[in-house]
Amino acid sequence: MSALFNFHSFLTVVLLGICACTYLKMHFPAILELRTGFRGFFWKAARIGERLSPWVAVGCFTMGVSIIFF
Repeated sequence: MSALFNFHSFLTVVLLGICACTYLKMHFPAILELRTGFRGFFWKAARIGERLSPWVAVGCFTMGVSIIFF
């Protein structure tokens, strides 16, 4: 089943995208400087990861546990 039709997979993809964009922005800030257009989506995901990092970390941990055990 694709991630668009399975809510569990969709949340996993969203969390992975947020974590990946935040990592890229921390290590290579020039890549995500543009706030408009297609790169603006990734800039916004990195911003969410920066500001909500405790909640994103809890979400990633919960998803990891649910993937391993369920």
